[in-house]
Amino acid sequence: MADTKFDLIVIGSGPGGYVAAIRASQLGMKTAVVESEHLGGICLNWGCIPTKALLRSSEIYTLLHHLDQFGFSAKDISFDVDKVVKRSRKVAGQLSGGVKMLLKKNKITVFDGYGRLAGGGKVAVEGKDGKAQTLEAKNIIVATGARARSLPGMEPDGKLIWTYKEAMVPPDIPKRLLVIGSGAIGIEFASFFNALGSQVTVVEMLDRILPVEDEEISAFAKKSFEKQGIRIVTGAKTEKLDKGASTVKATIDAGGKKETIEVDRVILAVGITGNIEDVGLDKTKVKTDRGHIVVDQWLQTDEPGVYAIGDVVGPPWLAHKASHEGVICVEKIAGVEGVHPLDTSNVPGCTYCSPQVASVGLTEAKAKAAGHEVKVGRFPYIGNGKAIALGEPEGLIKTVFDAKTGELLGAHMIGAEVTELIQGYGIAKTLETTEQELMHTIFPHPTLSETMHESVLDAYGRVIHI
Repeated sequence: MADTKFDLIVIGSGPGGYVAAIRASQLGMKTAVVESEHLGGICLNWGCIPTKALLRSSEIYTLLHHLDQFGFSAKDISFDVDKVVKRSRKVAGQLSGGVKMLLKKNKITVFDGYGRLAGGGKVAVEGKDGKAQTLEAKNIIVATGARARSLPGMEPDGKLIWTYKEAMVPPDIPKRLLVIGSGAIGIEFASFFNALGSQVTVVEMLDRILPVEDEEISAFAKKSFEKQGIRIVTGAKTEKLDKGASTVKATIDAGGKKETIEVDRVILAVGITGNIEDVGLDKTKVKTDRGHIVVDQWLQTDEPGVYAIGDVVGPPWLAHKASHEGVICVEKIAGVEGVHPLDTSNVPGCTYCSPQVASVGLTEAKAKAAGHEVKVGRFPYIGNGKAIALGEPEGLIKTVFDAKTGELLGAHMIGAEVTELIQGYGIAKTLETTEQELMHTIFPHPTLSETMHESVLDAYGRVIHI
């Protein structure tokens, strides 16, 4: 008979849940995790990781078609969709297994089943084996994540209308694809399927794609994607989807101008909503708002001893944000000194399309709207030796500073490997760095990171290489 009393119970084992559990164990707390599906949650199994594996395959396929510029040649270049998908699933499986090992290493008890809050510090677990049991803990963290949002009359059917889940395991590459929504998920899939030969149309309700990004970066991305053959329709909405036997007719309204296009598949990428249903919230004082759990700066809900972290508490819906919240939450519970609440302006965002997009902090428009007088620096990839040597000269780095204090307010990037580079600005923001420290930092040559230095220099009239 397994022990049922713990210091902490975590419902959900995604990047927020399993990290919270491990940190709790490190702090000497007797910890349990309840997971109804796969260890690692959506991110490791159906999100962040397997999509990057797919995108890596499409990047290689694209590179193979440009071998001539590097002095190589190849004939009859082709791909096997089944093998591409199989590799992606293998990568996901490897990492899920890694989470299992980490939980075991940290002596965390894992319950395979569906967990629900039962009130009074209790969690009812409906086991996969059909058996039910009740666990007890002074502290409970809800880390149930989120799921894809659907639109009325356009609900995914798994065959013609896909969510991200079906898009990750396609039986074949559709000749014509409609992507509804141009956030990170929509644009990543548009990039993947376009690279492998789909005729892709992206429809976005707002006036620009990647709407959370800086306007210049959005415009740069749109121009780049269109050059690659992706059709982008902004300021538009998909009014209806008429499903046929094997195709879908989509009616699109762009500012009063309507058109109907026929596609083989549709991907819905219109955001996500928290998994707040059927987790026992009705037995507690936990409040919800627009599909998410309401918490304070320490991730505490209105129910004593019950906390929530990650996608289920709202934006930004990012794995690294969830992990960081897990650590903050657990350390606050444990009474660790020096714990700081999450500053969302220090959370970097990454989109793994081609070219990649990454950012941290305020856009130029939001900085001005917040009352800042700004200095803005820009540096193009074409001015960077490493980018040219790599054959990746398309990109732009943009930095935004407070003109009075020199505070780095935001950084916005598009180009090769910017999802790796952004962490440099992330560290700078966390350390409350000014332009002086960044200017005096020595960036190695030849590297793509030099573009970051030059962008800072440009904001203050000191740029060297343009």
